[in-house]
Amino acid sequence: MSARQWRRDLAMGTRFAFAGGREGWIRALLTAVGVGLGVVLLLLTTAIPNALAERHRREQARSDHTFSQQKIPKADDTLIVLDADTAFRDRDIRGRLLEAEGPKAPLPPGVSAFPGPGEMVVSPALKELLASDDSRLLRERLPYRVTGTVGEQGLVGSQELAYFAGGKGLADRLDSASGARIDSFGNPDLGRSDPWDPVLLLLVLVVFVVLLMPVAVFIAAAVRFGGERRDRRLAALRLVGSDSRMTRRIAAGEALAGSVLGLVLGTGFFLLGRQLAASFEVFRVSVFPSYLNPSPLLAALVAVAVPTAAVLVTLLALRGVVIEPLGVVRTAKPARRRLWWRLLLPLGGLALLFPMVGQGNDDGTFNQYLVVGGVMLLLVGVTALLPWVVEAVVSRLGSGGIAWQLAVRRLQLSSGAAARMVNGIAVAVAGAIALQMLFAGVEDDYTAASPYDVSRAQMSVDVADGADTASTVAEYRDTEGVREATALSDVHLGDRRGEADTYVQITVADCASLGEVATLRSCRDGDVFAVRGSQYESETAHLAKPGTTLWADPDGHPGSGGRWVSWTVPQDVRQARSREDPTGYERGGLLITPGALPEKLGAFTATRLFLSLDPSVPDAHEYVRNTAARLDPTSQPMTWQVSERNDRYDTIRTGLSVGAACVLALIGASLLVSQLEQLRERRKLLSSLVAFGTRRRTLSLSVLWQTAIPIGLGLLLAAAVGMTLGAVLLRMANTSVRVVWPSVLSMTGIGAGVVLAVTLLSLPPLLKMARPDGLRTE
Repeated sequence: MSARQWRRDLAMGTRFAFAGGREGWIRALLTAVGVGLGVVLLLLTTAIPNALAERHRREQARSDHTFSQQKIPKADDTLIVLDADTAFRDRDIRGRLLEAEGPKAPLPPGVSAFPGPGEMVVSPALKELLASDDSRLLRERLPYRVTGTVGEQGLVGSQELAYFAGGKGLADRLDSASGARIDSFGNPDLGRSDPWDPVLLLLVLVVFVVLLMPVAVFIAAAVRFGGERRDRRLAALRLVGSDSRMTRRIAAGEALAGSVLGLVLGTGFFLLGRQLAASFEVFRVSVFPSYLNPSPLLAALVAVAVPTAAVLVTLLALRGVVIEPLGVVRTAKPARRRLWWRLLLPLGGLALLFPMVGQGNDDGTFNQYLVVGGVMLLLVGVTALLPWVVEAVVSRLGSGGIAWQLAVRRLQLSSGAAARMVNGIAVAVAGAIALQMLFAGVEDDYTAASPYDVSRAQMSVDVADGADTASTVAEYRDTEGVREATALSDVHLGDRRGEADTYVQITVADCASLGEVATLRSCRDGDVFAVRGSQYESETAHLAKPGTTLWADPDGHPGSGGRWVSWTVPQDVRQARSREDPTGYERGGLLITPGALPEKLGAFTATRLFLSLDPSVPDAHEYVRNTAARLDPTSQPMTWQVSERNDRYDTIRTGLSVGAACVLALIGASLLVSQLEQLRERRKLLSSLVAFGTRRRTLSLSVLWQTAIPIGLGLLLAAAVGMTLGAVLLRMANTSVRVVWPSVLSMTGIGAGVVLAVTLLSLPPLLKMARPDGLRTE
């Protein structure tokens, strides 16, 4: 067969699609919309690498200091930067205090001019938040006058909350606050991190396959919209002399036209959504439109793959259809679908994954090609098995009400079309169940119980160097929502002046606070205790003996005046038993009440407050942050959590949530288009039933049954395949197999909910089509 004849027949099919009257246009448009929705997600996926790279570039470009950087002297091109991060109702806010030390000081990216003392420039999202009615507490915390907004180059996302505020005398805070003197922004080393462990890479690979497979399934289903009417039109071509192969090529040309139009619509949808992307934040992730630039190579691959798939799917679908000059013959009794070759797909997937079982984190990396191929075959196996399952079940369904009989008869006549409609949702649910099992199975490896005892305290905050501890504690105790404030001051003293061989920890606090770190029989101000029972007892016991002289190193303590200070352990030292403090740390050394602390040692202590909050006060955390900002703008109160998660694991899980939300939205939209297309194909049949007296309520129930039966079977199959895939992935990660039934049920419930919503949305068009006047024709 010559390429010229192929081109001619495909071109003829394209002309039929656009010049075939109203029917041709409607079918081409429905196909284009279905394909276009899939193309949107494919283009979004091709844009993800660029979006991640751009976010990293901007984070790198605005990086201002690291803990390991060298100190530089003051000059006319230096800038003091201090961290002033905060949070507002679980939303992080990036803050920086700036003070230019010369006319050549570098401006942060996105900032056109330095804010003066008492002024700040804010991100557009923070400006909007500050203007809202429920941000009074945040406005109190940031009492600066807004003089401008941060440009796009200074932000990593459109909804990021960030500000730069002007300060004065910030150089005095360099030794006590997180910050630095810099002469430029940007850190080329930012982002260099340890390689990813194999299980996390496995998660990434499976997430991408699971998110993209339903899109491919929907595109394959979309190019077959209106297949029955198209086949009847093609019969006319046989009547005028075309052979069966030419007819199939013309049909492929029609599908090609719809897919190309779908590419155009999908590109338009993507560009429109790209402009609207800046207005949304999904799971705390936001982007700028400029981030969403698909890779040219990947975009070209989409542009070639979609039309090619449309042609191949159409030719494959017409293999079982005999188009004759006088009509279309699908055989009165369709041949039963064969099961054996359908089982080869999931079995092949299992065969590809089986060699990596038990590999885990200790035996090298997973073969990415085997992982992708195996997962794809297992999920494609759902689409192959579902038509057989639907046909086998509906052929055995018995009698019932009129709505039931209408639904069952329709499914028996076209079980393939019913299976195609739910294939995408079944693949999505199967993949989601497998991922949920994998995430749940490895979660313990990337989630650790927090050492903090949240029953004793819920927040902690460091007291600024030089601040009066007693007055600071009083401020926090008077803060709304704070039930108790425990202050612990620490200093480490050496066994000799200069570079000491051994250091002992000294904890200074009142008697009530010392009770949080040791078991005391009695206590009064002026007492000194030697701690017993800690892990450091053997190392420091000789330093806690009465009469021992200890030395405080002035390095790193600006309030010490650079002088070495000595202190002698008093003779009346009492004994105390160590216990874990609220952070889970077991202190050793000496405990001193304020009355026994020499004034000269006060400049050497570092104080941390542990705050117990009143859960009945809704904004207790915000009141604490406001107090902290009022006392020290650079302080960053820490909110305690019950557990801590690996950042990469959290990022992957967030990415899955964002991607799943997009996929579910497209699944719903595609299902709605598919449902409307099926109703349009049956318009005259529905009109005939109404004309003969069938109630619309009966027709509506029949449509619900037609949807419920295939989706029920599809979800059962998806659950079985998903749990099988999840079990294999868990064994690959060398983790015990455990089925999390709430997750399985929730995933199947979400899939059923999407289909139910689509069915309900299709009822108004159904009632509109089900009218006797629909039998009129010209």
